[in-house]
Amino acid sequence: MSQITIYHNPKCSKSRNTLAAICERGIEPQIIHYLDNPPDEATLRKLIADSGISVREAMRENEALYQELNPQGRELDDGERIAMMLAHPVLIQRPFVTTEKGTRLCRPEALLNEIL
Repeated sequence: MSQITIYHNPKCSKSRNTLAAICERGIEPQIIHYLDNPPDEATLRKLIADSGISVREAMRENEALYQELNPQGRELDDGERIAMMLAHPVLIQRPFVTTEKGTRLCRPEALLNEIL
């Protein structure tokens, strides 16, 4: 199998479980710790589009930081959401996984099976 990449947060149980599921298959993925090395705008937009999800689905609205940045809870447009995620990578949902078969936001982890 060609290169597999996981956008990983080791503090997140879903991200750790997805990484473990990849490794259990004998695959050594490229691990991008996106909090330390966040994607640029083009990469983030591509991850979202290739996953077939909305920009809103890619954002962690339950994070306290999101509430601080949007205290009135107004509806943000996609550009505003992307800008927030780029400025504050903790707001990016995880884990995104890319393979030669596609990209998925592996929430739930079972979505990983679609691209392995």
